[in-house]
Amino acid sequence: MKNAENEVEQSKSKILKPIHLLIACFYEKTGALGEVSLKCSLDAASLRAQVEDMKYTSNQNIVKSPLFKINVTAEIINVFEVAISIMNRYNQVYLNEGHVLKALIKANFIDEFLTDYNKEIILTLGTTSRDMITHLGDYTFPTISSHVVRKVKHNDFDELVKYVEQNYSYEWSKTIKDGFKSRNPSIYIALNNKEGIIGFAAFDVFKNKKCYFGPMGVSESNRTDGIGYSLLHHCLRDMKEIGYEYAIIGGAGPIEFYEKACNAVVIPSS
Repeated sequence: MKNAENEVEQSKSKILKPIHLLIACFYEKTGALGEVSLKCSLDAASLRAQVEDMKYTSNQNIVKSPLFKINVTAEIINVFEVAISIMNRYNQVYLNEGHVLKALIKANFIDEFLTDYNKEIILTLGTTSRDMITHLGDYTFPTISSHVVRKVKHNDFDELVKYVEQNYSYEWSKTIKDGFKSRNPSIYIALNNKEGIIGFAAFDVFKNKKCYFGPMGVSESNRTDGIGYSLLHHCLRDMKEIGYEYAIIGGAGPIEFYEKACNAVVIPSS
């Protein structure tokens, strides 16, 4: 968002438009956006040139937004409304660049700048779950609270499987069932003050893949309490103690969470 504001200031435009958000994405050189910028046939300079050549026009209803320091078009408000609806649809609580990218394309405000190929690249690499990897060899673990997180016991089976199936999916509940086949299940749970389950995380349980973290889930009402961060690090610490040099984070939806939480990076697609 800061990049988009800087782009407006550096261009002849005085109003922030949807195309400026897309251009801003190409300034990011890490994570999923970095891969998008590498594999798209577009870049910030070529998009900027297209804007100037086409004398890009848009809905010129100028409005103010608490998200930006400069004036924006009404289209920008619409983009963020769509992005928030996408976030809510996935029961997530933080808006991320994947939501914004999907909203930009869904709202059709940047169609004239994108080929079908580039749309596919953006949607595939920038807006979907991705596998990530984090290095455990020299990882410095933070101090995390343990009073609401503990490893599962076998008598937690029924309650945890029911919680996962009701709040996430049958597939995840089946994965957790498989995890209980081990004598010492590599699963952690988070509990509220009534000893009810409000989150879980596991490793080495998905199709018995070693060095593989996930799935993990936290009840929506508790997702800003640091519980996911705590669950993640309990599992990563165990994985390091086993001797794993790396942890694969499978199908990470909130990519930014893992980037910040444990320095994970997106595994490039083939």
